[in-house]
Amino acid sequence: MLKGLGGLGDMAKMMKSAQELQTKMTQMQDELHNVLVTGEAGAGLVKATASAKGDLKALDIDPSIFNGDDKEVVEDLILAAIKDAQAKAADKAQEEMGKLTESMGLPKDIKLPF
Repeated sequence: MLKGLGGLGDMAKMMKSAQELQTKMTQMQDELHNVLVTGEAGAGLVKATASAKGDLKALDIDPSIFNGDDKEVVEDLILAAIKDAQAKAADKAQEEMGKLTESMGLPKDIKLPF
């Protein structure tokens, strides 16, 4: 009697799936603030801890590297540790996004906005 309305059911199902994905993405983004990763430099002499969202949370510097003559080396090690932590944070966020998209039946490597 009402031909063509079968597609509306599919559209409603698709909209529900999209809303579900959006809710799960929001929850995951909130959880990424609590997931911590640690980057290191100088064989662990400098450690930077960041959330999986990339926010720097802590910096641990071994006191043995403090020598007035090595100021530039210390600064380089600090920057290297922070960059390492940020790279690990990005990897962790992408890993978690992959798990989410896979659980929704989407390709693991699909690029969705954060």
